[in-house]
Amino acid sequence: MEKLRSDNKRFQADMMLVLVTLCWGVSYYMMDICLIELSPFTLNSYRFLGAFVVAVILGWNKMKGISRITVIYSILIGTALFFTYIGATFGVMYTSLSNAGFLCALAVVICPVLNFVFRKKKPEKKLALVVVMCTVGIALLTLNESLSFAFGDLLCMMCAFAYAIQMILMELAVGREEVDAFHIGVLQLLVCGLLCFFTMMFTEEPALPQSGSVWFSVVFLSILCTGVAFIVQALAQQYTTAERVGVIFTLEPVFAGVVAFFLAGEVLAPKAYLGAVILIAGMFIMEIDFGKMSKNERDDA
Repeated sequence: MEKLRSDNKRFQADMMLVLVTLCWGVSYYMMDICLIELSPFTLNSYRFLGAFVVAVILGWNKMKGISRITVIYSILIGTALFFTYIGATFGVMYTSLSNAGFLCALAVVICPVLNFVFRKKKPEKKLALVVVMCTVGIALLTLNESLSFAFGDLLCMMCAFAYAIQMILMELAVGREEVDAFHIGVLQLLVCGLLCFFTMMFTEEPALPQSGSVWFSVVFLSILCTGVAFIVQALAQQYTTAERVGVIFTLEPVFAGVVAFFLAGEVLAPKAYLGAVILIAGMFIMEIDFGKMSKNERDDA
């Protein structure tokens, strides 16, 4: 009975993460709509500060006893998130929705590389294969006839790099006993939102959405794609494994591509679809522990 309850919790956590990933896949289309009327930092100010306010209101009773180390990590993580969304938001302006979805998802491959370089965590042997696969996949997906990257593609890869740093910092933070995952999830929204707000004040002219579709997109991005998504990600990982989370998050570019096809009418060239398939395959190979799976199968037998 205890195992059944544990399996149910893991399944529920996985389904929550699938919904989060779906929201992130839709977010590229929503950002594209918002950027018609709003400048990038204005949009992200509304998105993150709005998410923070909603999170504090709904989780007020949990926002007590915030430790000093939690604040420090929140500043670092929120800053990394700030650069993540600079890359994502500006990238959407200068490349296709499909490319943005695929390239921003490369964080799941960049993360273990950074762990090896800066934390001396020895990567698995399959890492070399995955890096080659991702290099080929990126080339097929993003290189145009003149064999050059679009500016938006480079920004999206910056997004992936920054998000990989954010995930590493988050791993270090939640591994400490005095750090609460919910506090980190909420405070990172405030830090990122404030950085976007101050940047907006110096570089853009603040404006409000003018149409219903943009208002809806801002609210959707703020509540579901930002506030709920980042907090649920931290909480759900208490009941599921890192391997399963990694596999689930590889669905993000798939959702982004499907949304771009059906809602924006984007159709990629055949070589780009091949590149996307190679990228997804590389992400799956990177995240799945085949040795552990084989051991579990033998144990079950």
